[in-house]
Amino acid sequence: MSRNDLSTASWRKSSYSSGDPDNCLEVSDAHPGVVPVRDSKTPHGPALVFPTAGWTTFVDAVKNSHFADA
Repeated sequence: MSRNDLSTASWRKSSYSSGDPDNCLEVSDAHPGVVPVRDSKTPHGPALVFPTAGWTTFVDAVKNSHFADA
């Protein structure tokens, strides 16, 4: 398993984030083939790293309310 060096990563929150600034997911865009995701409450904590295709599928499912009944 390879490791991704995220020590100099630039992180962003969705433009739709509002309210409590510490209750968000942040993503980093500058990593070919993967999307690192972290909790804004723990910016120096661990990040989950998803393959780009898997992250895209997940975001599309959220946008299309596929988890509405979950």
